[in-house]
Amino acid sequence: MCTAISFKTQDHYFGRNLDLEFSYNETVTVTPRNFPFVFRRAGEMRSHFALIGMAYVAGGYPLYYDCTNEKGLSMAGLNFPTFADYKPEADGKDNIAPFEFIPWILSQCSTVAEARKLLAKINIAKIDYSAELPASPLHWIISDKSESVVVESVKEGLKVWDDPVGLLTNNPPFDYHMLNLANYLNCTREEAVSRFADGYELKPFSRGMGGIGIPGDLSSASRFIKAAFTKLNSVCGESESESISQFFHILGSVAQQKGCCRVGHAFEYTIYSSCCNTDRGIYYYTTYENSQITAVDMHAVNLDGSELVSYPLITGQQICRQN
Repeated sequence: MCTAISFKTQDHYFGRNLDLEFSYNETVTVTPRNFPFVFRRAGEMRSHFALIGMAYVAGGYPLYYDCTNEKGLSMAGLNFPTFADYKPEADGKDNIAPFEFIPWILSQCSTVAEARKLLAKINIAKIDYSAELPASPLHWIISDKSESVVVESVKEGLKVWDDPVGLLTNNPPFDYHMLNLANYLNCTREEAVSRFADGYELKPFSRGMGGIGIPGDLSSASRFIKAAFTKLNSVCGESESESISQFFHILGSVAQQKGCCRVGHAFEYTIYSSCCNTDRGIYYYTTYENSQITAVDMHAVNLDGSELVSYPLITGQQICRQN
């Protein structure tokens, strides 16, 4: 499963953990402004905003997991099994395949407000990329520096939820997660005080007792609570170094370690964590075996080009030896 967050200090940052039991050999991929996007039912777009993000490039097409455009609008698709329900093609709607949804929005929208206008006429249609790559059950978070929304195509139709906490995990649907937050309204980062009973005074026996009651398991419901508590209580400086360090620490609070979450005959783990400075177009990432932060700057690429530019992940551990 996965966790995505939107975070603001002096600049705006967006990223996610990708938690799976296997990798598709994804790459950090820049789509320049003149790469021709050919949509299955919505025609061709030959000129658009440039994009950077993590993608599996299949047949020359970037299947983005998470992505930011040159205007700073960002999206991520997260696993949403059993609840995702893609619809038959509909007359009078923009019929967009799930794998096209991120480029469809980010190619032409600068803000969440602009994205909302496209969402009003979109139908996420049941269209596979190929027989070998059927449509993944997903829901999406869309963020700019001011707001976030969550988009879910479910049995009842297309739902667009305001996301005031600026994060997303997986099942159940987003409205459950927001309601579930209220179960933890008494949790606090402050030093523990006795509230157990009138006339019965309990004393804390240790330092570091803030956050007692916040769940720590790997379920999507628990990760939502843990990530929300960590992000919303985060204290961070304004510099780039402090900001990206804090961002990766927030994601680290809900990262998955190999061996803790069995899926069939394998184990889920955090394959990569990403953090994009959406104001500067710099995409940072770490991988499970490489905790060094690596950066790819979209503006170091010819953004007026027409060919994808992909950077294979540096997955081996990078160690700085001091002696």
